Amino acid sequence: MGAVFGIVAAVIALVGLIVALGHVGYLALLNNAAKKRGMSGGTTTDYVNSRWKVAGGTAGVALLGLLLTSGGTVPDIAGLLLAGGAGLYAKQALDSTRSRFRSLP
Repeated sequence: MGAVFGIVAAVIALVGLIVALGHVGYLALLNNAAKKRGMSGGTTTDYVNSRWKVAGGTAGVALLGLLLTSGGTVPDIAGLLLAGGAGLYAKQALDSTRSRFRSLP
């Protein structure tokens, strides 16, 4: 039973890390596109620069959660909660960023 829970916790933590890294990747792509636009992408660059701490923080917490899942039951629970929570927060931040720039031409 404990091994099954450990595997489930690791999978959830891995998904949380992937979502957090997806947010980092999206910000990197958005920043690259804004820099190519030059002066007209200045507002987007400023927004992306303000979101790096959130993206990096969620990725770091999700990585810590994934690393915790290699222990016993208590670390598995802590890792699941950390990485899962970080993944959910990163998903909300990613959705917020995407909705802000989706309406632009």
